[in-house]
Amino acid sequence: MNFETLPEEWDLIVVGGGITGAGILREAARMNLRVLLLEQKDFAWGTSSRSTKLVHGGLRYLKEGRFLLTRDAVKERERLLKDAPGLVKQLEFLVPIYKDRGPGRWVLEAGLSIYDLIAHKRQHRFYPPAEFIKLLPHIDQKGLSGGFSFYDAQVDDARLVLRLINEAVQFGGRALNYTTVTKIIRNSTGEVIGIEAEDTETRKVQTLVTGAVINATGVWAEMLHPSPDPKLHLRPLRGSHLIFPYDVLPIDYAVSFIHPVDSRAVFAIPWEGIVLVGTTDLDHGDDLSLEPAVSKEEVLYLLEGLRALFPAFDILPKNIQATFAGVRPILSEGKLAPSEESREHVVWKDKGLVTITGGKLTTFRKLALDALNAAKPFFPPVKFNDPNDPVVLPASPTLEKPDNLSSDIWQNLVGRYGQSAEELVRTAAPEDLAVIPGTQTLWAELPFAAKHEQVRHLSDLLLRRVRIGLLTPRGGKAYFRRIQELCEPVLPWGRRQWKQEIKMYVDQWKYAYSLPEKTIDEICAQQQSLILKFIELLMFYYRKLFPA
Repeated sequence: MNFETLPEEWDLIVVGGGITGAGILREAARMNLRVLLLEQKDFAWGTSSRSTKLVHGGLRYLKEGRFLLTRDAVKERERLLKDAPGLVKQLEFLVPIYKDRGPGRWVLEAGLSIYDLIAHKRQHRFYPPAEFIKLLPHIDQKGLSGGFSFYDAQVDDARLVLRLINEAVQFGGRALNYTTVTKIIRNSTGEVIGIEAEDTETRKVQTLVTGAVINATGVWAEMLHPSPDPKLHLRPLRGSHLIFPYDVLPIDYAVSFIHPVDSRAVFAIPWEGIVLVGTTDLDHGDDLSLEPAVSKEEVLYLLEGLRALFPAFDILPKNIQATFAGVRPILSEGKLAPSEESREHVVWKDKGLVTITGGKLTTFRKLALDALNAAKPFFPPVKFNDPNDPVVLPASPTLEKPDNLSSDIWQNLVGRYGQSAEELVRTAAPEDLAVIPGTQTLWAELPFAAKHEQVRHLSDLLLRRVRIGLLTPRGGKAYFRRIQELCEPVLPWGRRQWKQEIKMYVDQWKYAYSLPEKTIDEICAQQQSLILKFIELLMFYYRKLFPA
């Protein structure tokens, strides 16, 4: 199905192809609603491909007194671990405790005990300093009084979105990317009767009929539905990350640590063969239609935190393999510091238009059900799904691991593609079932995603369908020739368009996913200046103490 062949009438139209919209689409499709999802860019283009890749309960929310948010998140984490093996994986965290900074042992003990109580299993342990250092031998040992281990979970956020969308299509739902909803159409009494949509590239326009629209556009939500509370408005907050090769930052556990500058929690997390460091939390004032990018100040901030935690590592700006930034949709009065803002979600209703925004990746299913309950009066009577049903379709008992794949690779494929993993392997050439160097991705995933997952641009393929653009040096530039050879048979691009796509991708990667050379030079110069000032200060006091 493409834009030109869309049916005119729908029971429900979902606007926004991030994790919330994808969750709504899947639940609605399972309810046998005629449901369509429209996304103005690519699926998971926004925050839902730029998170810290965590499915977590939000330990810090306990400190803020948000027990219900933590309870919901921990329960959803446990559900996702059970329902989506291979896609959602248990992740062990280490938390160092220092005498002069951060929360103390008993505060963390209390928080982690509540965490375990909600999950109905004990999953944390305290290590005295000598034992903790064995787990993280390069950690700063000055003032170290021990540390905890506990468990959360990790996910490829973009693949979770795509798994939900693909399953929704299996249930009869429909989804289109690069399609903008330009207008909500209402009748004389203000009730929603349809929408106007435009293909963002061909500029063709269609009017679609529906009595129910769910606005799940994240930071763009107020463009379709202004906040009904004049005191509360969306506050876009940017969270940026740095990616390091494992040999630069060789850690085998995820680490949660307190940044020495502002006492915020920062993570260093092994993921798919690299190490992810983040995140920041800053107001984002740039044009939301442009890809967010890390700033020089954020790079300095994250490097400073890493060096304080791992003084033995020689971590330099040139060691950064890639970067990425996402923008969180936070509803706010604008009075609090960014990191103190609530991550709770809100639902607004307006005569057939339901808006849902805020929330967390982990609790996407709760957001989806809340949005559908709010929209219930505006679509035909249907039976709602059992909230205890699996979040994604369980693997069929007849789905067997091929002999030529390892158990880990096969579980990854089933996690990413569900039942379609069997077709992916069956239709692949034997040589394409090899792993792409530096990743946990098979070459065969590229043509399969290009054929089945609405890839319009090379960036869709390399940054979201697979993650080569983040996991390999220079955005995967060394593999362009083979990628083209694999995908030419399934993408309708001639030689000229392939050349254009590669150029657009390289330009986009340099802008939003790399550390430009100029920035590296500026950072190095700034760091050198700080070192020189520190030396001058030491010399000043030395002369004071030991005059000639």
